Amino acid sequence: MDQATDVFQPLQVDDPPVVAGYRLAARLGAGGMGRVYLSHTPGGRPVAIKVVRPELADDPDFRRRFAREVRAARRVRGAYTAELIDADADGVPPWLATLYVPGPSLTEAVARRGPLPVPAVLTLMAGVAEALQAIHAEGIVHRDLKPSNVLLASDGPRVIDFGIALAADGTSYTATGNTIGTPAFMAPEQASGDDVTAATDVFALGQTAAFAALGRPLYGDGAGVNMLYRIVHSAPDLSLLPEPLRPLFARCLAADPAERATAAEVVEWCRQRLGADSGAGGGPALWREITGPEVVVPAPVPDPTPVSPQPLIGHPQSPAGWPRTTAQQRKPRGRRAALIAAAGVAGGALLVTALAWSLMDAKDGSAGRDTAGSRTSATGPAARSSASAPGSSSEAPDSSAPGAGDGGAGASGDGAPSSASPRDPRPEGFALLWLDAKNSLSLKSSDPRLKNRKGDVRFGCASAGCELKSDSTVFVQMFGGHGTTLDECRLFLNHAKSHNLPLAAAANGTEICMKDAEGNIGLYVIQTKSTALPDIAFLQGDLTIWRKAA
Repeated sequence: MDQATDVFQPLQVDDPPVVAGYRLAARLGAGGMGRVYLSHTPGGRPVAIKVVRPELADDPDFRRRFAREVRAARRVRGAYTAELIDADADGVPPWLATLYVPGPSLTEAVARRGPLPVPAVLTLMAGVAEALQAIHAEGIVHRDLKPSNVLLASDGPRVIDFGIALAADGTSYTATGNTIGTPAFMAPEQASGDDVTAATDVFALGQTAAFAALGRPLYGDGAGVNMLYRIVHSAPDLSLLPEPLRPLFARCLAADPAERATAAEVVEWCRQRLGADSGAGGGPALWREITGPEVVVPAPVPDPTPVSPQPLIGHPQSPAGWPRTTAQQRKPRGRRAALIAAAGVAGGALLVTALAWSLMDAKDGSAGRDTAGSRTSATGPAARSSASAPGSSSEAPDSSAPGAGDGGAGASGDGAPSSASPRDPRPEGFALLWLDAKNSLSLKSSDPRLKNRKGDVRFGCASAGCELKSDSTVFVQMFGGHGTTLDECRLFLNHAKSHNLPLAAAANGTEICMKDAEGNIGLYVIQTKSTALPDIAFLQGDLTIWRKAA
């Protein structure tokens, strides 16, 4: 199988296309801390983006530890580490970016070719020990050194994920039995819950190198609790290891942390043996045979280009964070049909009749609607309206037509009538608004964000679950796809009476129409929903407001 196919997996449906401005090119893998993706810096240099799992991101203690470890990790500069270049501990969710290492993990290399020869094990141990020196010099303990956290570049190993396991230790995620450390590579003191020090990483280095030499864990396979028991209560069987390496392994795997070799001593011991054995089948050629053929890294993902460029209002992404496709822009009739069906079930004959009249009026008023469409083609929730934005290139008004200069109804560039209505107010877009137990939104304010609970749209979580609630604003959750228009919000809000909207069925990308007592209509598109822990639950989404539109 092509090695590149194994390394660079296509993004899946639940993967974001962008993380904090980094456009993702492929998925690299997943682990106890989160998912890892390939991206590129603005200059085109490949980076690995790790996005933290929601279970950890919802824990405020984790965020504090994560921020502390990120600050320390930024200072680590070593020839055998993957440098941390960017991170955001306060992001939703938290994430970090390290330089991408084009090479297999030690786990993958051993699985492909079997145990490594002695010179390669010595090269591995020297490089990893030197990386530990750089890491420990900044006061960081790796805590989760293992074969999958050692990448084999063409010029030597690279250690990744240093310090991140410490951020996760002690959170609600680990407290429920999901230990961040890996049992087969833990030190006795770590398995027993005692103090973890730099010597703990040296023990893990010995186990990692033993895996490379044997092709399997030194303490055997099986359930994690059984491996931990053997690590704590029995000495390793060094007779399984190549004889030249046994003295060093004995020092690294000593039960007492005080008796273990230091990282500097490991480097010195390995360098001496590599110098003596440099002509015995070692060197760069052997290392390149182990790392395998060079992998071609995918090119950076270009920014999406709208089908018909228009001025963007608000967030330049579709509701779920994905660029809107041409197919999504060209299916207004199918969406209207879905809404008719939903309206018939939810609202009865009166609602269906109103929708029918709406469609008839639209058909009579614009013979060219099939071509022009009732929605703008600019991506982003703030641009979704039955009224075209002034200056639109796809429906630019004729300068000689009445009202062309002020966004009124004019002729489109191809002679077809515009679908914009002169009565529709101009949409106002607000990107990534935060809602939690301490703030609120107001559709009538020039800036809808309020850092108090005095707004008419509030978010809260009770024993029955989380919900949006209001004293006078009514809510309707929209179904049947993305791209809700002002006309569709008007239609469904016309008969809405509920001032509470349970969010149990809402997900990222859910669209919610709302109308206040003054006739202001809003469309809130959820970008992030975090309700696993009610005490710190929140929503983040994009809001479009049409003033006095009811």
